Amino acid sequence: MELRLLVVRTTDMSRLAAFYTLLGLAFDHHKHGNSPYHYSATIGSTTLEIYPLAKGQTEADKDLRLGFAVNGFETTIQLLKEKEISFLSEPMQTDYGFMAIVKDPDGRKVELYKK
Repeated sequence: MELRLLVVRTTDMSRLAAFYTLLGLAFDHHKHGNSPYHYSATIGSTTLEIYPLAKGQTEADKDLRLGFAVNGFETTIQLLKEKEISFLSEPMQTDYGFMAIVKDPDGRKVELYKK
């Protein structure tokens, strides 16, 4: 089994795409079928899509936690600090590898691992 699709929903798609671009993702803005315009990036065989909130949804899903192995870890960490991204955990060695934890613009925890 492998993960092929992950969809996150937000009130501000452009802002969220800009954040994940800082981590090294490259997004396309497009629409397919009856879907709304959204952002899409490919990570290996997985597609990460950023959609607007669903009907009846009033806020983003803040309990979703994401983790990425990042190319250029030190450079990415420095860039995030320059952009004043909120760090919940500074880079440190853990049982799972060298990592840091930041918050995305919607408040989701995002684990960043040194690749």
